[in-house]
Amino acid sequence: MNLIDNLNWRYATKAFDPAKKVSSEELEVLKEAVRLSPSAYGLQLYKVLIVENKEIRMALREASWNQPQITDASHLLVFCNFTQDFNDHVDDYVQLIVEAQGVDKKQISPYGEFIKSQLNNNGTKQNQVWAEKQTYLALSNLLAACAELKIDACPMEGFLNDAYNRILGLNKQGLNASLIATVGYRSDNDEAQFRKKVRKDKEQLFELVY
Repeated sequence: MNLIDNLNWRYATKAFDPAKKVSSEELEVLKEAVRLSPSAYGLQLYKVLIVENKEIRMALREASWNQPQITDASHLLVFCNFTQDFNDHVDDYVQLIVEAQGVDKKQISPYGEFIKSQLNNNGTKQNQVWAEKQTYLALSNLLAACAELKIDACPMEGFLNDAYNRILGLNKQGLNASLIATVGYRSDNDEAQFRKKVRKDKEQLFELVY
């Protein structure tokens, strides 16, 4: 199947089959797809938690208005943006460039200082919002990879942010739960799979500026 076929195949799965699990090999592919996602400056100012603990998932379900995907899906991924120490993340990124591309640190350091100056001008709150937006780029890669592998997924914003942060101990790690995604395999009884996909026409969605 091509890309458009894959995107037409996928839908936001409402009911997962708890008995069907994503294999460890396929999970590694999904993780790699997220890792290769684009991000502003390439900083990847987020971490993705893969929650396997059943008790924690049940607690998170309660903090997600009891949506069954949280516990029934094969895997629960919580995308968390960093909330502090942005300059330290820039330093870490500069070091990654040095190691990956074999460049002299003195050569790349001015780029790092430029990024820091931009972040310092923004202020902490604006940087937090900006970092949170980066998680959506990673989510899009995850959904595309799931569709390619014929793994069902459901992106979700319907959860209590403060409760997630508390249950997962995120605040003390300088993290914030931004969005979540459940992945696995649809239940035969999921009525959502039979609904026709509803999207705007391209004529409505796009406008050429001459």
